[in-house]
Order: sequence, then C-alpha cells, then structure tokens
Amino acid sequence: MATQSLFRANSPSISASSVIYTKGEEKWFGCFPLKRKQMHVRLSNGYRVRARSTTNVDSRATEIPHQWYNLIADLSVKPPPPLHPKTFEPVKPEDLSPLFPDELIKQETTNERFIDIPEEVIDIYRLWRPTPLIRAKRLEKLLDTPARIYYKYEGVSPAGSHKPNTAVPQVHYNAQQGIRNVVTETGAGQWGCSLAFACSLYGLGCEVWQVRASYDQKPYRKLMMETWGAKVHPSPSNITEAGRKILQTDPSSPGSLGIAISEAVEVAAANDDTKYCLGSVLNHVLLHQTVIGEECLGQMEAIGETPDLIIGCTGGGSNFAGLSFPFIREKLGGKINPVIRAVEPAACPSLTKGVYAYDFGDTAGMTPLMKMHTLGHDFIPDPIHAGGLRYHGMAPLISHVYELGFMEAISIPQTECFQGAIQFARSEGIIPAPEPTHAIAATIREALRCRETGEPKVILMAMCGHGHFDLTSYEKYLQGNMVDLSFEEEKIKGSLAKIPQVLA
Repeated sequence: MATQSLFRANSPSISASSVIYTKGEEKWFGCFPLKRKQMHVRLSNGYRVRARSTTNVDSRATEIPHQWYNLIADLSVKPPPPLHPKTFEPVKPEDLSPLFPDELIKQETTNERFIDIPEEVIDIYRLWRPTPLIRAKRLEKLLDTPARIYYKYEGVSPAGSHKPNTAVPQVHYNAQQGIRNVVTETGAGQWGCSLAFACSLYGLGCEVWQVRASYDQKPYRKLMMETWGAKVHPSPSNITEAGRKILQTDPSSPGSLGIAISEAVEVAAANDDTKYCLGSVLNHVLLHQTVIGEECLGQMEAIGETPDLIIGCTGGGSNFAGLSFPFIREKLGGKINPVIRAVEPAACPSLTKGVYAYDFGDTAGMTPLMKMHTLGHDFIPDPIHAGGLRYHGMAPLISHVYELGFMEAISIPQTECFQGAIQFARSEGIIPAPEPTHAIAATIREALRCRETGEPKVILMAMCGHGHFDLTSYEKYLQGNMVDLSFEEEKIKGSLAKIPQVLA
C-alpha cells in the first residue's frame, strides 16, 4: 500500500494501462527514472509492466485480432470433405445441424479467408488477450545455446490454456441460437474447464465427459469445471449406450477421447435443446485458435525477429494450428520460410505412425467420416499423463497440410518430455502442462543441435498452458515412477483393420 501511495502522490495520472511517461528526454515510471536495462514492475492490482526489449514483448503493444484466419482459402489443393458414414457422400450442412449451431456450420465449411470476430467475443478475449510472447533467455543460458528461443504463452487465460479461444465463440453462437445446454468431452480437462468457464459467462448448462484416466489423475480439473457450474462424468460412463458397451467389454477401461466424444455426441443428438462442442480437430475450432498466430506475427515483427523453426505439440491439433497457420500463410506468400514441426506423444503417434484415410472421429462411429491421419477409431492409447494428446486421429486440415509437405512431425516419449519440463520450470519459472512438454523437449533437442553447429536459429514454441493441476504427473516423474508408454504394433494393426473402406 505504501508503494501504491508513492506512485499516486508523484504521478496522479498514471494507471495500470499507462504507467510510463516522458519527462524531458527521460522516461519515468512513477517517480522512478527508467534505466536502459529491462525492468519488471509489479503493481498492487496484479499487472506486470515490461519495458520493451528483445527479451519480452509488451502484450499491450499488440492488438487483439478482429478476424480469424482460414488457411483453406490459401491452399491451391483443398482438403477432402467429410463424408456421411452411410452414403459416403459429402456431408451437407443439414447433416451437422443436430450437433452444431448454424454459424459454426458455416465456419466449418467456408472458403472465406477471414471471418470477423464478434465484438462480444473480443470483449471477453480482453480478459486474457493479447497473450505474451516471451524470450526464454534463462533456458538458453542453461542449454548454452546460440539459438534464440521464444514461447507464445497461452497459460494466462482464466482456464490456464489456449482452449477458451474457441470455447467462448462456440458458446456465443450457441447462445445466439437459443440453445440452453452444451455437452462435450475432455481429455486432460483443459477443454472441459474452458467450456465450463464460457458457459458460466453466458448462462448455458454444461455437461462434460472426462476421460477416465484423466478423471482419476486430475481431480482438481473436475472441481474447476464444477466451480464454473458444469456436470462432470468419468468416461466411459453408464449414462450412455456408447459408454455401457465399452464397460461391458472392459469394466476397467481407462477411456479415450474417442469414447468420450461418442458419449457427448449421443446426448446432443437425442436432445433438441442441447448442442455438442468440440475442443479440437474440426475446422471451426482451428479457425478460432488462429488468434494465437496472428498476435504472434505482430509481436515477432515488433522485435525484428523471424522464426527459423516453429514447434508445437499435437493431439487433435488446435494449439499447433492456432500458432502455425498464420505463419504458413506468410510462408505460402514467400515472405518467410520457417520449418514447422509438430510433436506428438510416442504412445499415440497419429501423424508419424498412422495412416491417411477416412475414419470416424469417435470410437462408436457416430461422427461423419473425416480424411485424417489415424491410428483407427477404436485405438485406445495408453494412459500417458498428456491426456489432451491421447486422440486416435489428427485434425483433417493439419493432416492435409502435412500431406502437402508444409510441415513435419516427430514423436517423443513422456520421460524425455518431463525432463525438459523440469529444465524449463527451473529456468523460466513456469510449470508447463504435460501437453506442451512435448514442444519443450523438441525445442531443447534443437537448441542443443544449435550448440553443436553454432547456428543462431530463432525458435518459436507454442506453450499452450500451465500445469498447476497436473502436479501428480510431476510427482511421479520426480519420484522416479514415470515410465515410457508406447503402443503394440499388433494393437494398431487391429484398429486400422476396422477403418471404413472408402475409395479415395
């Protein structure tokens, strides 16, 4: 309080959004002259003001995008359409109406390059956007690398991840259409929390099926959802026909995103006042996430940097797409030429080990058929701690971009990921969620290669969320109880054999 009074007494016009002013030829913060080196000032209202430097980008210097970007508009080869599972004909908008509101169906199928973001959505985005772009100087020092590492940090949102970027507009469009309830699945819980948060702002009911392995591992995610008013069920559950069938076969099933999707879709399809929301995979979800990359383009330009390598984790693909798609646009336009690298878990490697084929997005086969990299819709990944990456398929649009050669993919086992997470936490101070530890591990690999070659590469990494509710995973790693989980070739062969046979 004394510090706050001091600022007010000497500079009564200063506010949290305008704390730096000029006095003569010097810049002052309150009654203190700004020095040349970077300053970190903590105000009593919780804002941290960062003087501009090549280390960190003042997020307030970047405007929140007013449009989402649709990569499909710039692709000369368009992605294959989703197919009706019975007729194998392209899905029509009316086929999707039992699950989604009209505006989201339009966004799912549009070829428009940019979609205006509703002002009401932008107003909610202002709770956490723009998000910071931070240079990981301490990690660079730890690794003794000439590489310059930047991370776009989405963990500052109320739910602690990038997921509210799409949860808010999805709930907005459902509310506009008069929908009273939405249902969804969640893996690690980040998406379920984000949807519950958005529903609490709009007054919609929210019901979530959380993958059983994560439901047990992450109890505070469940409590977070319930705090925002959601009903949460472990999946598979006895509430739905899809869940009951799985439990009859395997009463101790750890669940999967595919199973949880089946349960949520079943409930949505059976109730007229209820729609389904998806946290990844579909085009409209990836579209909403492009606010990440659009902001980041401006932030990189503001500090005069161009990425040589962009790295992000992939499960369904929304975080990776959100950061990379605007950069792919610039790459297609010949303005930049970064390598774009997706990183997936070794236990669920849909891009690096799956096949590119039409498959269901869920285990029970209730969704349209989508052309994507898949391990088979009934593949149940081992219960790795990165629950948000335990999905049998990859977003169709990312799969298409991968096939076109605009990006590459690798897989990394979870113990290496957590080793990288510890290095990151002990140098940068942020405890990452298990999902972005894959991007961190890949970034460390590249930074160490730069140490060997002497290349001063600029590496841009997607840091999609914090791990404050994932500390049991860290406990297992720190106690030496974490093991690498993988897959059995025969298991994948068996699931791939059940993929619907659709002529390309």
